[in-house]
Amino acid sequence: MAKAFFRLQKFLRRTQFLLFFLTAAYLMAGSLLLLQRTRLVIQQGSRGAPTNQALPVPEEMGRAGGSEPRALQSPGPRLLVHTDALQEPALQQHGPHWLTARNSELRQLRRRWFHRLPSDQEPLQTAGLKAMKHTAEHKGTYMGCFTHDSRERTLKGAVFYDLRKMTVAHCQEACAERAYSYAGLAYGAECYCGNSLPAAAAKPQECNLECRGEKGSVCGGVNRLSAYSVEEPRAAATRRRNVIYRGCFRAPENLTDTFPASLTQPNLTVEMCSEFCSKKEFPLAVIRGQECYCGFPTRRFPGAEGQRCSSRDGGSTAGGQHCRVYQTPVQDTRCTDRKFLTTKSKVFVALSSFPGAGNTWARHLIEHATGYYTGSYYFDGALYNKGFKGEKDHWRSRRTICVKTHESGRTEIEMFDSAILLIRNPYKSLMAEFNRKYAGHLGYATDHNWKGKEWPDFVNSYASWWASHVLEWLKYGKRLLVVHYEELKQSLIPKLKEMVEFLNVTVTEDRLLCVENNRDGSFKRSGLKQKNFEPFTQEMKDLINRYILTVDEALRGRNFSGLPREYVPR
Repeated sequence: MAKAFFRLQKFLRRTQFLLFFLTAAYLMAGSLLLLQRTRLVIQQGSRGAPTNQALPVPEEMGRAGGSEPRALQSPGPRLLVHTDALQEPALQQHGPHWLTARNSELRQLRRRWFHRLPSDQEPLQTAGLKAMKHTAEHKGTYMGCFTHDSRERTLKGAVFYDLRKMTVAHCQEACAERAYSYAGLAYGAECYCGNSLPAAAAKPQECNLECRGEKGSVCGGVNRLSAYSVEEPRAAATRRRNVIYRGCFRAPENLTDTFPASLTQPNLTVEMCSEFCSKKEFPLAVIRGQECYCGFPTRRFPGAEGQRCSSRDGGSTAGGQHCRVYQTPVQDTRCTDRKFLTTKSKVFVALSSFPGAGNTWARHLIEHATGYYTGSYYFDGALYNKGFKGEKDHWRSRRTICVKTHESGRTEIEMFDSAILLIRNPYKSLMAEFNRKYAGHLGYATDHNWKGKEWPDFVNSYASWWASHVLEWLKYGKRLLVVHYEELKQSLIPKLKEMVEFLNVTVTEDRLLCVENNRDGSFKRSGLKQKNFEPFTQEMKDLINRYILTVDEALRGRNFSGLPREYVPR
């Protein structure tokens, strides 16, 4: 009895010691994490902020109310003027206000994955309410659970992601607007469209994942697809399905070889041809007389000759030598497949830009052209929820083709082996970023924001950052490809080819044509909201124009092409 009691006493002593040790280890680990987080916040205060340096400024631009700026090709003599001569508060000193504002910007970007900003919540909440509202109005028939392979899809049409707000109704409506017959959901958040059902059925219980945006609804499963038939959209949605006229082209020698599907019918109309091609899941409809051809965009058309096609709904003239080309509601899916790099990249590439310069759009183009996800130095839940899966991946994982960054500190620049430096007109960049800060990725700031003190303070703080961001990357960047947003927009395929070659990826011509056909992406503002006033005062214009000429001179000094002429005057 005594021996058993002794053993129990010994066991309890060891247990007490073990609990004490675990408690001490837990407290030490928590202390280390707290110290590391504090250090990170302190470091972020110096990241990305423009350095208080002397900027070269042309003396002509310093004159108040002076004449128009000279052309960028001959900017004239330069003077080295200290920052206090610019009479700009943000450059005179980096006081607590500047550090707090800049540090807050970085913390907001990093927190975005865990907590939504109020500006981003409103559009997503509205979309969720719309989807829930249409659940009762727009129901299709449930067709069953099917096997699903993302690489060899049966529903080969459009693909949509909403990793936060996906519902059955949202997927059905998206497919209906693009003239598809079936909608399928997988992984609780992915929507696929098509005109034929998968061949291999699965057990009903294998579609067991709940929709991310609708409790109680099933949105497929792992490698399983919940398929629904799609009802015809109502009149309001039908209007958005109108085909887009692309132009009149000289017909290739053999249209049958160029396009895989065709139809010959008397009294052929645009609607008939578009409907036929949509059912065949082709994004292009070509009409020549009473002949309708379907296929994908191709370079085999010699060029547009609009004067030769006199009627858009009748037969083609000139003896059948020309044809009219239309874009159907069907999405070109030859470039929608994306994945992470199978092996870690040996070259660490940045996609660097000032905020509001089109970085998200450039990522959309790069991902669809290369087939690989892009990463981000920040966590943006709104982007991740719309299919930018690289947002969640750690930015130093090297599993992405390039990494988005707005940083302009020397340390942050030198850790990249090379970079694509995206530059946009500062007037457009400042307005785009101001809209994002106050209304999210797709919204617009209110007139109250523009006419209040927020806008002048924003310009004073961010205009200098636009200039210093470019100057710092030119100074510390190891290997740069400078891309101007306006040139990328105007000459998409040639510029995108340069970017893809810089990333050391080989792509096909068909994939680039597909990117051109899906060029807008999910985060393009409608552009419908126009302000009835000029947001930039003359003082703002003088300040920004000085920075424009400074950056132009710096680019030419590094043997890059200067800024596009359209940047100034304004």
